[in-house]
Amino acid sequence: MAKDDSETALTVPELIEGELISATYQPLVWLDSGKIFGYVGSVRGPSGDLLCSPERLYKSAWECGYLIELENHCLEVVLRTFVESKLQGILFLRLDIGVYTYADKLKDVKIDKLIQQSGVDPSRVVLFFNGFVSRLENNSGLLQKLLARYNERGYAVAVDEIAAVLDKSDEKKELMPEFVSLDRYLIEDIDKEPAKLKLVKSLHKLMRNTSCRLIAMGVDTRSEMLLLNEIGIPFGMGDFVARASKNPMRRVSRDVLDALNHNDPKHSGERNRIERALLERVPCFRLEDCNEDVFSLFEKNPQITLVAVVNNNVPIGLINRGVFINRYARPYQRELYGKKPCTTFMDPEPLIVDKNISIQELSRLLAEDQRHISMGFIFTDNGLYLGVGTSQNLIHEITEMQIQSARYANPLTGLPGNACIDDEVDILLQSHEHFCLAYFDLDNFKPFNDVYGFSMGDAVIQMTAKIIVELSDTEQDFVGHIGGDDFIALFRSRNWQERCNNMLERFANEVKTFFGPIDLERGGYVAENRRGEKEFHTLVSLSIGAVIAEPKTFRSHKEIAVVATESKKMAKKVRGNSLYVNQRHYPEVVLQGGASS
Repeated sequence: MAKDDSETALTVPELIEGELISATYQPLVWLDSGKIFGYVGSVRGPSGDLLCSPERLYKSAWECGYLIELENHCLEVVLRTFVESKLQGILFLRLDIGVYTYADKLKDVKIDKLIQQSGVDPSRVVLFFNGFVSRLENNSGLLQKLLARYNERGYAVAVDEIAAVLDKSDEKKELMPEFVSLDRYLIEDIDKEPAKLKLVKSLHKLMRNTSCRLIAMGVDTRSEMLLLNEIGIPFGMGDFVARASKNPMRRVSRDVLDALNHNDPKHSGERNRIERALLERVPCFRLEDCNEDVFSLFEKNPQITLVAVVNNNVPIGLINRGVFINRYARPYQRELYGKKPCTTFMDPEPLIVDKNISIQELSRLLAEDQRHISMGFIFTDNGLYLGVGTSQNLIHEITEMQIQSARYANPLTGLPGNACIDDEVDILLQSHEHFCLAYFDLDNFKPFNDVYGFSMGDAVIQMTAKIIVELSDTEQDFVGHIGGDDFIALFRSRNWQERCNNMLERFANEVKTFFGPIDLERGGYVAENRRGEKEFHTLVSLSIGAVIAEPKTFRSHKEIAVVATESKKMAKKVRGNSLYVNQRHYPEVVLQGGASS
């Protein structure tokens, strides 16, 4: 393989010695609730290096005889970083199966020692062997040896090849791993490929009689996740849930929770929107039907623009009215093809989607292959034909969604408004998460508007929003715009106080660009008060009132809002840019309902 000039080529020993290998973690969730069960820990070489990917890294280590050394170093990095990051749940520790084929060298892999040194409870560690056991030479009994070796020491084991497990599933005397993964290629497009769906259902049924629990890898779309949950697969991970990161998410996104929570109004609303506005329940044709049957349907039903062709109720093609009539109406075509199968003029590669797909995901699929925009698409329910849909109806619904979304977002900053803020606070409170609610407010802002004009005032508000968003953790924190010059941030990041101080410092520097040289020199400006009198005001500053929300302290957004308002008022009493952290405890809020009464 030719070396890219933009890439360096460090050796494995150099990477180990220079401590240039880093750990990444990808959340693994319960598919029925969306709660994070644990993290799959992996490693990467330095960005831009030829050995950046773990595959190349281990291949190079094998070639230079550094496989054991690399494995020990990677285990140490993943364990140490896991502890430093204070991640909760189970750590799935990826282990390269190739290392463990050398039975005489197993003693050189210091798993026990490294776990003990890291301080991680062994009960929180799952040894995740990757590398396709059956493809290794001289692997007779390898899986059983590994299971016996590490189960005895108290570790749970996961493997990435279900075939190796199924071979032993009927032999009760054999040891079984606690987890086995379903390959991403088996999961990809499972909602569109009935054969994959049938296979995964069969595997799930077989594994229910064992002690193994299945993990779906590569869950990259909402539809895949919903279908896997419907089948009963307990665990899943993939880009739709959360990507692998050095700083992984501590809580899955609202999109994931909404998708899995079928009682959630937002999710139910979107499913109802799909069925109400996009899904057209029209008749379908079977393989034995002919083109004359299709023409007759189109002729009697001018409103029908699409029909599907199915085999045992599984869609295999799509017939578009315009395309069909254009070809069928040509001279002699009806005589030639009238009795021919209806598959003659069908599109054999239609877009097939599950009824639970999100409108956003459906839009993305259409954008990727614009042929489907004119042809249309098919809806399925658990892989079976349900109805059809057109791009025209989809575009109309997207427009409606954008209008509706605008009602919930602040038009000046584009940030979520009050309704979204209230929902987000209630979700955090109901999940008993530890977080900090920070209330941001500008000081001396009204007289600034009077002197410099509303256009400049809007610019200051937009600048404030930008600062809060950019200095928050996009994966963990939430920023909303109450209205006017008031903002809310919900910090789940541990260093929220440092972030707030950085926001104050940056605001103090950037707000100066909105004042003239005279006002800057004297540190303020003159404006008329309500009585028409000239009054001096200091430069616009930012006040932050922070409330630390301990689990089970507040019952709703209304209760914590009262305390947040008090905290903001305390911050505004301090001249200039300030942060006030409310240190009081509020058990009386829950016990007496004080804030909501």
